[in-house]
Amino acid sequence: MSRALKACVKRYLILAMVVTSCVLPLQCATLERLSLDDMITRSTAVVRGKVTASWPAFTGSVIYTHYQIQVSEQFKGTPRNSVEVMVPGGTAKGLSQNFSGSPVLKQGDEFVFFLWTSKGGITWITGLTQGLFSLAPGDAGTDRMATRAASRELMLDHETSRPVKDIALTMSVSELRSRIAATLAAQGGGK
Repeated sequence: MSRALKACVKRYLILAMVVTSCVLPLQCATLERLSLDDMITRSTAVVRGKVTASWPAFTGSVIYTHYQIQVSEQFKGTPRNSVEVMVPGGTAKGLSQNFSGSPVLKQGDEFVFFLWTSKGGITWITGLTQGLFSLAPGDAGTDRMATRAASRELMLDHETSRPVKDIALTMSVSELRSRIAATLAAQGGGK
């Protein structure tokens, strides 16, 4: 191999490495870290409910998993018996897509959902995993614990735009209910 050819190959190899290092980080999700009050304020609805069904479907070239939620309690928003929630990612027609920060829900699991409905009528979980509090198993008459695990995704502080670590949140459903009501009352809102 000639010296000129080796130099040309070396330049293209370096260029390929630079381009690859710039493109790979684009596959990551960057989320804004939301406080509990942020989630209460930004959500159009907050409900307690159980996942009753799920199905994947393409919307354009993106696969979304649709979840049907049977609502047992409404903390914020217009009362309803059920709601359909879309989460990016899933498997449809033999193809799989995964998105950082997208939760995977199982039929029968119960959560407190912080939800946001777009003008187009599509309902999303606020902040992806941030807006999802799992409910510990318990008897119907007990005050169950609601837990939101810390997200492992890259998060930025909304004031400084600097990376921050997320923290887990755990409180009883009655504490969560009171916090939502207090935040809405402070804003002059209600349900």
